[in-house]
Amino acid sequence: MTGAVGGVTGGTGTVVSQRVLTHTSLSRFPTGPLRSPSRLQNTFAHESFIDEIAASVKADPVAYRVRHLRDPRLIEVVNAAARGANWDARPSPKPNIRRTGVATGRGMSCVLYEGDNGYAAMVAEVEVNQDTGAIAVKRFVISSDCGPISNPDGLRNQMEGGALQGLSRAMGEEVTWGDHAVTSVDWRTYHTMYVGSSLPIVEHVLINRPDGEAMGAGETSITIVAAAVANGIFDATGARVRQVPFTPERIRAALAART
Repeated sequence: MTGAVGGVTGGTGTVVSQRVLTHTSLSRFPTGPLRSPSRLQNTFAHESFIDEIAASVKADPVAYRVRHLRDPRLIEVVNAAARGANWDARPSPKPNIRRTGVATGRGMSCVLYEGDNGYAAMVAEVEVNQDTGAIAVKRFVISSDCGPISNPDGLRNQMEGGALQGLSRAMGEEVTWGDHAVTSVDWRTYHTMYVGSSLPIVEHVLINRPDGEAMGAGETSITIVAAAVANGIFDATGARVRQVPFTPERIRAALAART
């Protein structure tokens, strides 16, 4: 939502006051591309942070995003996802949070992928077991604007497949290593969703622009899952999760750190 250089904002948003600090470090391990390379991480950071700012000023997360966006197509996908999910307009976290048992919440995230390669927004509805740290994602509502739609069913397949891959990465996938080597070397130690996993309902809102340029649709929905789920966890519990994947141990630690 930012991107101010020399006082000029060239990105999707209107926020001009910002500071960017980056660190580059050498790795002992060879790396390779993963679908939506680096985008999930970046979107997780900035969509969690904009949600956190909205909470600090007691603003509804959707209304706050729209207020600070200037790209009309990104605004449209945000509003479309919110309408499709019957968004409960209020600040996060939800009022009168219970600190034990199962809590429910909803979270929003959005992206203009790679700055020019597809618009998407997502509402995630989650359940948090505050005693065990287990997360259950119950429903996704995803809106997509990828330009002209020639095959609606194919587009839904791309959106749904991307969302489930993003969910797998948000909930379990993690490279681990010891002192000398990577230790997540097989399907027992690298935790993807498995056949028979409990999956959310996935609903789609398609925005067709027949005269527009064709853009991407699959990687856009991967990119926004982790942030939407994290924002839903915050809405349900008031706990901010800052590291993916959302393991029960990390959820319990975030819950314990609540003020």
